[in-house]
Order: sequence, then structure tokens, then C-alpha cells
Amino acid sequence: MNSKSRLAKTISTFTNPQIICIPLFLIISLVLSINNLWDFPLMELISIVFASILPMTIILYWAKKSGNDRDISNRQDRFTPLIVGTISYFIGFLVSLTLGLNDFLTFLFLCYSINTFIVMIITTQWKISIHTTGLSGPVCALIILLGPVGALFGLLYPVLIWSRVTLKKHTMAQAITGGVQGFFLTAIEMFLFIFMFGLNVCDVYPILYVFAFILAIIFTPVVLGIFSYRNISNSLIFYLVEILGLCFFMAVTPIDVTVIFVLTTIVSVYIANYAGERFDWYHIIR
Repeated sequence: MNSKSRLAKTISTFTNPQIICIPLFLIISLVLSINNLWDFPLMELISIVFASILPMTIILYWAKKSGNDRDISNRQDRFTPLIVGTISYFIGFLVSLTLGLNDFLTFLFLCYSINTFIVMIITTQWKISIHTTGLSGPVCALIILLGPVGALFGLLYPVLIWSRVTLKKHTMAQAITGGVQGFFLTAIEMFLFIFMFGLNVCDVYPILYVFAFILAIIFTPVVLGIFSYRNISNSLIFYLVEILGLCFFMAVTPIDVTVIFVLTTIVSVYIANYAGERFDWYHIIR
């Protein structure tokens, strides 16, 4: 295994949904308990147990008993882990609701459960990336809570796409789509729940602002993905599209959204250049 493959494997390991949620939920819990830090220990405990420890323990035990690898590479074998995740997140929702924890955290668990169930349905036909879905959900929550600061975590998105494709765990479309789904579903669901149930949440960023950040994060990876599948290896056309994208963000979004777009583009181009000729994005940017 060469150095690039080792790096891709390391990134993939630490961005496993049950692992990456630990630091991200830590930040979410800290933000939500900033006015009453006594709430933090219980919020973080519930988050770790039902978003990480419980599903990860059951899935690893099942994978060992069934002879599967930790990534559950075979699409048909992914239903059991996805069912486990769906149930664990829903139990987390019920426990949080019963204990009267912060509304945002409580309904974020419900979003997790719904999104995992949707991934399970998609998996009956197509191996959508659980890794990129698992990253984009909590990152979207951080964007809703922290705006541009939360959006910075979205810079991991193009890096994770490269990792999963390099390891041949997913196609480009599967890796990109997982993130797009996770971002948009989480945003739509959270604001829908806030509106429908009159949730006691404050200091969240407006929905259009959140969608602008999401678009800024996914724009360049999606463009590179489309170019890859259309076999368009013309760097001039790519950079022209990026310039048009930059003009759009500068014209209709706040400056911090434009900055996130620029940073995501830089990371995407750097990853493509680092990956080399075996990665489709390389031929587009050169």
C-alpha cells in the first residue's frame, strides 16, 4: 500500500460516521450548553452513547460474527448496520425527549434516524456513501448553529470523496451524492421541525443563509463529479465554470459564504492535484 492509499485509509477510518460524530457532537453539545454548562455532561453522554458507542459496538460485533470487513463493503450486507443505526438514533431521540434535553439536539437525533432510514432505502438499489452522509449531517447542524465557523468543517467533504473513491469503496457519484443528501436533508428536516413543533431554539442562522453555505461547499465537488462522468477534461471550461460560480456567490451571498466557496475550491483542486492521474479530478484541473 503506497503513501496515498495509507492516507486515504486513515482519513476513511477517522471519518467513519460513528467516529467523526464524537468531536462534532462534542462541539454541538458545547454550543448548545454555552449558557448552562451543567447541561453539557448529560448532552454529551447521550450523544456519545446513541450516536457512537451503541451502534458502533453492535455493528462491529455483527461484522465480526458475519465475516464482514469494517466498511461492510458489500451493498447487500449493509441493511443490518443501517437498521441498527436507525434504531439507535431513534432511541437517542426518545431518551433526549424524555429527559427534556435541548430541543435542537433532541431533533437532530430524529434527523439522524430519518436520514439513515432513507440511506437504507436507497441502498436497496444503490451503494450511496454512508461516510459522506455521516459527515454532512453533523456539519450541517454546525452550520445552522455557527454559520461560517461550522461551514469550515465542510472542507473535509472533498477530502473524504477522494478517500472513498481512492480506496474503491464507492464510485464518484456515490461519494458525492451521500454528502449532498446529508446536507440538504438535515437542513430541511431541522427547519421543518423548528417550524412544525415550535422548538425552543435560539441563535440559529436563517435557512437561506444555511442553504447558501451548503451550496458553497458542494458546488466544486459536484462540478468536478459532473465533468468526470461527462469525460470533460478541459481545464479552461472547468475554471470558467468556477469563475461564474464565484461571480454568483459574490453577487447574491454574504462575503463569508463566498470565502467558504473559495476555500472548498482550493481544497478540491489541491486534492485533485495531490491524487494524481489515477483520480478523475486530476485530468480536469490540469
